[in-house]
Amino acid sequence: MNNFLSFQIHGGNDLMIILMESLSSLLVFFENISTENPEKFLYSLVPGVSGMDNIHPLLVHFPIAFLSIFFALDLVATLAKKNQWHHVASWFLYFGTISSLFTVIAGLIAANTVEHEDNVHEIMEHHEHIGLTILILAVSLSLWRIMSGGLISRIGKPFHLMLSALLCALIIFGADLGGLMVYQYGVAVKAAQAVRAVRAVAVSDNTTKNTSTPPANEAPVASNPIAPPVHHHHHHHKHAH
Repeated sequence: MNNFLSFQIHGGNDLMIILMESLSSLLVFFENISTENPEKFLYSLVPGVSGMDNIHPLLVHFPIAFLSIFFALDLVATLAKKNQWHHVASWFLYFGTISSLFTVIAGLIAANTVEHEDNVHEIMEHHEHIGLTILILAVSLSLWRIMSGGLISRIGKPFHLMLSALLCALIIFGADLGGLMVYQYGVAVKAAQAVRAVRAVAVSDNTTKNTSTPPANEAPVASNPIAPPVHHHHHHHKHAH
């Protein structure tokens, strides 16, 4: 493709040079990926997503964004008494609810497939319960919104706003636990999994060396009826996996 493209820039226009170079780089990129197989094409296009064991980390950003914007708009609409803004906030709530459903499903699949240690299991359980609670709250608020025609009654507004605030608080706590699992314990991080595998092999090798039998040519210890028996102490150290 590039053999038929030739750019000639006259007049020293730096902006045009930058634009032409960007366009040329884009054409080269598409030319390269057009000759690759689908797997390599996907990796070239989205290498981060291709390296994921599960798409839960990708999906989780959508309900966080949609539901946070919903609460902010709904709060401002209530304080400013802008009923039209409540309708806009409703759509963000609906999008957040739908994305929460897919995020929770992906999270449940990840909990059963992603490798994790016992010290992370309890954190993952709390994260899972918070995610399910967020989904239930989002569905409840959406149904309430739909049944009321998008406008909450004056009596129900404070309670509706309290539930929305609780929803955002749970999002923060859930995101905190998710970050703890990834950045503290390396859950679903392939580099951390490789380090743990190397450590496990090292621990296994050390255990094998410590429990191996002595060489056959080693001279036996002569027994002495007078000398007291020699006691061998074996210390077993626990290694964290």
